[in-house]
Amino acid sequence: MFSRIAFGSQPLRSNVFFSKPVKLLQKPRTTFPSQGSCAVHVDSPPTIPTLTTSYAHGTSSKSLLFSTVGGSLQASAERFPDREAVVFLQDGVRKTFSQLQQDVDQAAAGLLALGLKRGDRLGMWGPNTYEWVLFQFASAKAGIILVSVNPAYQVQELEFALRKVGCNAIVCPTQFKTQKYCDMLRQICPEMDTAIPGSVKSARLPDLHTMIVTDSRQPGMYHLEDVMQAGSSQHMQQLEELQKKLSFDDPINIQFTSGTTGNPKGATLSHHNIVNNAYFIGMRLGYDWRSQVRVCLPVPMYHCFGSVGGGIVMATHGITLVCPSTGYDGRANLAAMESERCTFVYGTPTMYIDMLGQPDLAKFDLSSVEGGIMAGSPCPPEIVKKVISTMGIKEFVIAYGTTENSPVSFCGFPTDNLERKSETVGCIASHIEAKVVDPGSGQLVPLGISGELMIRGYCVMLEYWGDVAKTDECIAKDRWYKTGDIASLDKYGFCRIEGRIKDMIIRGGENIYPAEIEQFLHTHPKVQEAQVIGIKDERMGEEVCACLKLKAGQDCSAEDIKAYCKGKIAHFKIPRYVTFVNDYPLTVSGKIQKNKLRVQTEKFLAL
Repeated sequence: MFSRIAFGSQPLRSNVFFSKPVKLLQKPRTTFPSQGSCAVHVDSPPTIPTLTTSYAHGTSSKSLLFSTVGGSLQASAERFPDREAVVFLQDGVRKTFSQLQQDVDQAAAGLLALGLKRGDRLGMWGPNTYEWVLFQFASAKAGIILVSVNPAYQVQELEFALRKVGCNAIVCPTQFKTQKYCDMLRQICPEMDTAIPGSVKSARLPDLHTMIVTDSRQPGMYHLEDVMQAGSSQHMQQLEELQKKLSFDDPINIQFTSGTTGNPKGATLSHHNIVNNAYFIGMRLGYDWRSQVRVCLPVPMYHCFGSVGGGIVMATHGITLVCPSTGYDGRANLAAMESERCTFVYGTPTMYIDMLGQPDLAKFDLSSVEGGIMAGSPCPPEIVKKVISTMGIKEFVIAYGTTENSPVSFCGFPTDNLERKSETVGCIASHIEAKVVDPGSGQLVPLGISGELMIRGYCVMLEYWGDVAKTDECIAKDRWYKTGDIASLDKYGFCRIEGRIKDMIIRGGENIYPAEIEQFLHTHPKVQEAQVIGIKDERMGEEVCACLKLKAGQDCSAEDIKAYCKGKIAHFKIPRYVTFVNDYPLTVSGKIQKNKLRVQTEKFLAL
């Protein structure tokens, strides 16, 4: 959710040090470092400057929760049984909390009846539908780890993701727009055509045995109805007994996230991570005291922004989620806010730019909308100001974080002034520590000075699934997570993000890994070398640009390259721009200087 985007519990460290305890006791008036030097009380907007160096600790009178994902939904279902939990306008689905809870229990018992067990991995692959939310909570209730799969993935990307985390089951629709999910599964796993559902034996995906389709029946796949009918009273009893054994520290969600190695990594999050992050997001926005919060949710559920900021916040605070359309549609968002009387709206900067660009924006009645969140990629100050002034969303905030941090670590307050709303990514979140260090030495930098932002606390992921080396690269032994972002803190605990150390491209909220696209472009028979960079773009924030060096004597066009990519990599990874170069700017040691390449390319493209 986050100005960059989409939990292991750690005790909070004391910042009071008694180097000579006896002497201090004898002289109680002696001055020593107090909480005032690092603590920011964040139950409400801080009014007193407390930070004296670039280390902040968000303190709160509200304790961390020890609930599981399933337990959170159960509590809201008992508290608000007749309140709407989810509304999917395009599909005409409306469910109250009691109806959702009943469906979740039935689906969870069905998963157990199919032979899935605690700790298994279930991939959810598809756009924003009721089934996404249903299996998000059903898998959690059964202790099954939900794997969020990007609905735009092509065959190669899907196979990598499912193999990486050893998926045992996958849920998907037959197709969505041009994405033919079942056909792609069949390419990887042709054995499904002759297999009995639940008994698929795949040569390429040896862990995968169960496939579930949400609409038309397919060979080798269970239908959603089969799952909903499979659970007997015995399985319901088994499900009930299981709740006593589940731990809030268990892994429960794997989200694929950015990497510099060319392939995404599986950030593994626990119940504790996402339940608490969702709880404190809601507290920051006032969901605990506002009546009948209805959130317009156009952001994708596979991303942390949608699944945690939407789905888990719904469970922890008993709010209503309104999903305007299966695929993103700016006009549908405005229509949903009007017809459903939404009180909050979520979106990436690109989504808000699209809404602001609707020619009949002024015709929509948005008077019910009190606040909103912008996150997912860098948030341009001028767009924030336009949302507040043109759409009239006064209690608007920016949230910042990373998937690895469950995701939010900084978030504004709805009552912040315009400068804070547009120029910062908000204030340190509850029960989270942040520090800014010199990237070279690792030493704290003075307050207000830029350095690498690091995060510690309950929000830090457990690990990258099955990748100890990559986990150790970003999480030190003292559990500080290295964000790779350049930032600075002010004395009130507000953060400014000033750039990225990592070379990730963020296009309209999608995290894109240049090395992955570079590796693919190197398979083109005419390409000698490929460098992929992010190019500034007013609407998307960044666009993908491929700077290619062709093999001697070869001729190729930008259209040829784009055609080669189509259907082989996700549409958002296909370069918007393709340039051809004779050489790249290099360092003395021969490394390519992507910053210089970016400047040269933007000048060449007259951007």
